[in-house]
Amino acid sequence: MEKKQSNISKLVPIMFAFFAMGFVDMVGTATNYVKADFNLSDTMANFLPSMVFLWFFFLSVPTSLLMNRIGKRKTVVLSLIVTALALVLPLCGYNYPVMLASFCLLGIGNTLMQVSLNPLISCVVKGDKLASSLTFGQFVKAIASFSAPLIASWAAVRFGNWRILYGTFLVIGVVATLYVWLTKVEEDAPEKTSSFKDVLKLLGISTVLMLFFGIVAHVGIDVGVNTCAPKILMERLGIPLTEAAIATSVYFLFRTIGCLTGSLILAKWDLRKFFALSVVLMILSMIGLFVCQTKIGIYAAIALVGYGNSNMFSMIFSKALLFMPERKNEMSGLMIMGLIGGTIFPILMGALSDAFGSQVGSVVVISLGVAYMIFLATRFLKSKEA
Repeated sequence: MEKKQSNISKLVPIMFAFFAMGFVDMVGTATNYVKADFNLSDTMANFLPSMVFLWFFFLSVPTSLLMNRIGKRKTVVLSLIVTALALVLPLCGYNYPVMLASFCLLGIGNTLMQVSLNPLISCVVKGDKLASSLTFGQFVKAIASFSAPLIASWAAVRFGNWRILYGTFLVIGVVATLYVWLTKVEEDAPEKTSSFKDVLKLLGISTVLMLFFGIVAHVGIDVGVNTCAPKILMERLGIPLTEAAIATSVYFLFRTIGCLTGSLILAKWDLRKFFALSVVLMILSMIGLFVCQTKIGIYAAIALVGYGNSNMFSMIFSKALLFMPERKNEMSGLMIMGLIGGTIFPILMGALSDAFGSQVGSVVVISLGVAYMIFLATRFLKSKEA
């Protein structure tokens, strides 16, 4: 009983860190406000989320090396400090270069956090309880994602300053930093970590390459919808950003519901069938985003892709680990590098939207990601493993 209470006391600060991990999903909301404030083109605006996800490609493996040197908890603390710095910058000054720097720091901090936080929780929770704890962590993260556009819209309407969102998250981030720093966790002995070169060699294996691009597509769809959903509402219905920003919350609400229900479904149902069902929901969503001209129709399409894309990362990630269980560290690092999709998609979306003169260009790019998921679903259904 005493040990259980001790573990719970250690899990609370870790869950605070999971909430801070969700700060990265504010990029879609922030991008839309920055675009409006500085009258940016879609191409220029979409460089902002790209600056966040670029770092996953370059820093995921170096972070694992750092984690072996200073430990998991200290790496998480470092990630929270970098994240706090990212939140401070827009409160000190507000212009495009400052926002670029803020987004870069947010990406660096989130990369450090993504690589180190899950291994840290595995030091506290063992055995069959680990999966449920990780799932709960993702749920806590989703609360931050869901609340960001709501806080920004409320602050913009009530105080005329959407950047109050940064101050709100900064307070929580500082609390999380101090809480994790003051919590002692008995860590496992360091393991041998792959080099960047070792990880890249795995891409020569066709299945690994296929799964890697699956992560790229998943994150691209996630960031893409997060960024363009409010723009679609503003473009087609002529509503203000403060109202259209709610579309991002709709997306994250259904992604949160998807995380909760998906963990229960996957415990009892075949992964391949659930993957295929998720892809069907995303196909229906893309059709809706192309043709719907009403608020209800657009919200329904956003909800479908939110639910359909919610469990893609965990399903693809688990496939990768099971494919080469003897090289879990390498596979984990490589899949995290696939978050580079959050950089690639917004750049392509911005360029195509400017070329089309419409958000249809963004939906075309997101649909390419869904098309890859269709391909992946056919491969999953042909495989013998669940």
